[in-house]
Amino acid sequence: MIRSLGRHGWAIGLMAIFIILLIATRVIQPNFGVTGLDSLSRAALPFAFATVGMAIVVIAGGIDLSIASIMSVAGVTAAVLMQGAGDVQAGFIVLAVLGVGAGMGAINGTLIVLTRVPDIVVTLAMLFVWEGAALLILNAPGGTATPWLRDVIVGAVTLPGVPSQFTAWLPKSFVVLLACVAIIWLPLRRSRLGLSIYAIGSDQNAAFRSGVPVGLTRIAAYALAGLFAALGGLSITLSTGIGEPIPGPYLLASVAAVVLGGVALTGGIGGILGPIIAVFILRTLRLDLTLLSVDPNVTTIVEGAIMVAVVMAGGLLAMRGRH
Repeated sequence: MIRSLGRHGWAIGLMAIFIILLIATRVIQPNFGVTGLDSLSRAALPFAFATVGMAIVVIAGGIDLSIASIMSVAGVTAAVLMQGAGDVQAGFIVLAVLGVGAGMGAINGTLIVLTRVPDIVVTLAMLFVWEGAALLILNAPGGTATPWLRDVIVGAVTLPGVPSQFTAWLPKSFVVLLACVAIIWLPLRRSRLGLSIYAIGSDQNAAFRSGVPVGLTRIAAYALAGLFAALGGLSITLSTGIGEPIPGPYLLASVAAVVLGGVALTGGIGGILGPIIAVFILRTLRLDLTLLSVDPNVTTIVEGAIMVAVVMAGGLLAMRGRH
């Protein structure tokens, strides 16, 4: 019990901060309730998917600057294909878009492995490639989202035979986020591939000498990041009802949440729970500042200051650990 608390101490601390922020939100806006929670969860959903994808790549010792552009390609592809599509076809479109996202991530990883060019350079170049591809698919916001798919993430959870007052506080979008992470990441975390991702992030040379296929593992990590980016793009389209070809502020926000969530930028350390809670902290903080009529530019400065403080604190703790 004590060991578990110590291992998840950072995530528990983040959860406490999140609860305090929710209480502050309630104090600032007494009407904040079920509808507010649903709006907050839907706003955080694409950020959370982008952060999970970024966290996997960072744990593997890399970084993906093209993650927001991949989200745009996935979102506009879904919005275009769903125009006039039936309900059954929409399901296959979702699977196709997820495959496209994973493929784009795999291309990033393959280029990094084959060229041996640093991740930051390759993914910066691919940012422009994927951004151009999104504009070719849809040069202005448009398209549509299938209604039943929108219903999957909009509103509160309802269960047969359970009074609505017991489930009204639980947004569907939050359940979708947890389900996707649980289905994709949790089994992988304990698998050989998951351990290999942590191994190459901790020490690539040691992992290679231990028989870990470093190149293939790196490609798989980027493919997973692309898959979660595609989920993020889909969530934007389903939430807004249209495709948006211009990448949103998901890149810097995902990096900030990854750092705040306890993932070491040097790789090999961290998990997914902390970054997801960090996303909700940053979104709630932004909501509170907006409710207080704080200038959006000041809000960005506050988020940046938090990121700098967390990175510096992490660096100091790492230095103390080495001495």
